[in-house]
Amino acid sequence: MLKFIVISTLLATSALAQAVPKRADVTPLPLDSAVVTGTLPNGLRYFVRKNSRPAARAELRLVVNAGSLLEDDDQLGLAHFVEHMAFNGTVNFEKHELVDYIERIGMRFGADLNASTSFDETIYQLQVPTDSAHLLNTAMQILEDWAHGVSFDTAEIRKERGVVIEEWRLDQDASNRMFRQQFPVLFRGSRYRDRLPIGTRESLEGFAPGALNRYYRDWYRPDLMAVVAVGDFDVAAVTALIKTHFSKIRSPRTKRPRVDYRIPRRDSTAVAIATDPEATSTSISVYYLEPGDVDPSEAAYRESLVDALYAMMFNARLDELTQRPNPPFLGAGGGASRLVRGTRAFFLGAAVSDTGIARGFEAVLTEAERVERHGFTATELDRAKQDLLRSYERAYAERANTESVRYADEYVRHFLTGEAIPGIGYELALVKRLLPAIELDEVNRAARVWLDGKDRVLLVNAPEKAAAQIPDERALLALFDRVQRAEVAAYEDNVSDEPLVTASLAPRPVASVTTDSLLGVTTWTLPNGIRVVLKPTDFKADEVLLTASSPGGTSVVPDSLYAAATFATQLIGLGGLGDFSAVDLQKKLAGKAVSVSPYIGSYYEGLQGQASPQDLETLFQLIYLQFTAPRRDRDAFEAFKTNARAALANRSANPATAFRDTLTVVLTQHHPRTRPISVAVVDSFDLDRSYRVYRDRFGDAGDFTFVIVGAFTLDAIRPLVETYLGNLPSRQRTEQWRDVGIRPPTGVIERQVVRGLEPRSQTQLVFSGAFPYSREERFVIRSLADVLDLRLRERLREDLGGTYGASVSASPTKVPREEYSISVGFGSAPDRVDELVAAVWAEIDALQRTGATDDELVKLRESTVRTRETSLRENGFWLGQLSGYEQTGEDFRGILVTADLLPLLTAERLKQAAVRYLDRSNHVRVTLVPETSRTP
Repeated sequence: MLKFIVISTLLATSALAQAVPKRADVTPLPLDSAVVTGTLPNGLRYFVRKNSRPAARAELRLVVNAGSLLEDDDQLGLAHFVEHMAFNGTVNFEKHELVDYIERIGMRFGADLNASTSFDETIYQLQVPTDSAHLLNTAMQILEDWAHGVSFDTAEIRKERGVVIEEWRLDQDASNRMFRQQFPVLFRGSRYRDRLPIGTRESLEGFAPGALNRYYRDWYRPDLMAVVAVGDFDVAAVTALIKTHFSKIRSPRTKRPRVDYRIPRRDSTAVAIATDPEATSTSISVYYLEPGDVDPSEAAYRESLVDALYAMMFNARLDELTQRPNPPFLGAGGGASRLVRGTRAFFLGAAVSDTGIARGFEAVLTEAERVERHGFTATELDRAKQDLLRSYERAYAERANTESVRYADEYVRHFLTGEAIPGIGYELALVKRLLPAIELDEVNRAARVWLDGKDRVLLVNAPEKAAAQIPDERALLALFDRVQRAEVAAYEDNVSDEPLVTASLAPRPVASVTTDSLLGVTTWTLPNGIRVVLKPTDFKADEVLLTASSPGGTSVVPDSLYAAATFATQLIGLGGLGDFSAVDLQKKLAGKAVSVSPYIGSYYEGLQGQASPQDLETLFQLIYLQFTAPRRDRDAFEAFKTNARAALANRSANPATAFRDTLTVVLTQHHPRTRPISVAVVDSFDLDRSYRVYRDRFGDAGDFTFVIVGAFTLDAIRPLVETYLGNLPSRQRTEQWRDVGIRPPTGVIERQVVRGLEPRSQTQLVFSGAFPYSREERFVIRSLADVLDLRLRERLREDLGGTYGASVSASPTKVPREEYSISVGFGSAPDRVDELVAAVWAEIDALQRTGATDDELVKLRESTVRTRETSLRENGFWLGQLSGYEQTGEDFRGILVTADLLPLLTAERLKQAAVRYLDRSNHVRVTLVPETSRTP
């Protein structure tokens, strides 16, 4: 909630997000006709679109084209602080009334009510129901209040200082310390280096309230704002609401210029090497920087497709290297993205071992050089084009089911950066026209253009320890010259035309059928014993989800095989399937939207899968091969072990890891199956043992239940079920999971983990015990957790300003025993831990005395109803519910019923639950404190 954005180095998820140099002579792509846009006389812009996914909801945004870059020297962090204050009182919502109102209408603080601040912008987001005109009008009033009616109450500012400082504290770790060393180098010579959105501790503690108000007055003005509304509503009515609420905002007579700050171009390579004693990994990366704004033209769109194709092919090559023995890196990647406004970047990077910086980066540079010299192959380009086109086709197929949040985010980017928004129909037609004409030479040239850039920044991150081998700046720069002088052979692309499944499979007809017309669920039983639960839906046009499970898991193997079983699916998956290695299989699946992942959990083994309806046969073929033709690849296995050792080498240096490990072993009383993974465990891996465990767990499909939900018909899917699932092996075993004896401790257990350099603590309280497992009691205990979560947010965060956020979660389980756990966690300053723990106990005591308040019960009821409204139209919800009910043996019809649950929300029922499940005499408390704050 209220998170701040620092920097994104991820590849853009949309081709339109790529930045390219402006061309004044190129016509911009058209605006999607489905969105209504306009500009009010005061300069405020609006974007309104009707969209019914989800039904009876609206996604609303207030976008302010101002962020931390515009702060004065006495305002560091105050763009973000203003955003916080917008939730702490406005002219129409005193103090925390705004949050209370949103929760009383069934929405959630954080999920449905949120905001973010970055260098260049501040974005407020709100989702509200649309089944009442009053709700929409009030929502617009909230947006209007944010725009020009924030109160800035002195007492609230004082309390919010603590909250924002705790948000700052959460970020104080090894990654942040190294980032702060490198940030001035990456953004050298620019205002960015001095304007991180979170600000500084000194500024947050000492700023004058007047500086906060000044930022709000200067930059929250209509000519720098936009309102975005997408949802299930009448467009004309919502447009009228926007005009009514926002036309009244006056534009100031004197406006501070909104300076467009840029990163100056340099024709040199800067190097920043950062180490830290708590760092757990080593990485190296280079950014090739180039000025460039977002260009909404067709020519720019075409260039973005070229960049996307390059990234897809290049990253596939890098991934292949991780499958070889003694790989040069743990993982690597490259591609183009927009670093910040006005600057685009081409990124090459790798995660490496502590001693492998030079080797790993040289390998990445060599692959880039290989492309520059020899180019990609025609078969690589063909596969990349298939995958890229398929992504657009899937988006088009889902155009009627696109979530409102997707459109809202697009319109926000359009307002802020000029990103084109022509609509998916136009985009698909454009891609179909442009993609075939993109030639291999053109993609190859794109690599040369980027890699010839002279403005480069080279970054190295590594643990601070004697064993680390960190080249100096001169040695790193020499790598570029060495690779350019080296002999580099052309890449050979090996592709198989063989079918996935070569066996001739005769369909095995369904043996029995049961149907539940109320739920729309059909269950088939096959001759080999497999049960298939099917629910066709129209929620998504291009989505079919599948899960399968069988009792057993790792619980049925002896302790001596536990590690082999736990990692069996991962290790065997490295080998591919049937006649295809993992690399060859990926190539074989080009242009297909399908995935299948096996798992062996503690008490069940199974599969998770998904596919486009047109790729359903491929989905079932992959499932068939997972059971019948797993492969061992010793080279890939050895590569995995090498990388795993490197990844674990510094695991214990992270204080948060030590905290989590301690919590786990205490809660399980040091059971051997819950001990943290170590290099010794990796050394013990044996591919043949894992293969035998895998074949045993998936060698008998007779007790598996498959659940399939999504866009299919029973008639169309039946031949696939009968052919591929019907021919899975069955030994008619009757298996059950085994209770391996993992038990939570009883009584009061307290542990203190003394680790860390920063003044930050983490506290976890965990309650556990026997639980009368039922649908009703699950609802009650989760409602109890929700009430306690509400109270702790108000008390620990809003009243005491002691934490950025407290979290409460309830986990009732049936396997292997009917039991529960409730976990309460929060971060804080070390010297406030005991104070905040005491506040937690005070709220628990109050719940045990009087139960929930009337206001809390209203929030719970509305949230339950509103959540259910949207969940019932989601494939993932049905998949999880059907699978869960199947495993517990409960009646599927309980999924639909809520009327019998709401009456359980009473003060007395939650009081009883608090007494039963929050037992002060039976809990675990683990606290992380830094080494300088150790308790005697």
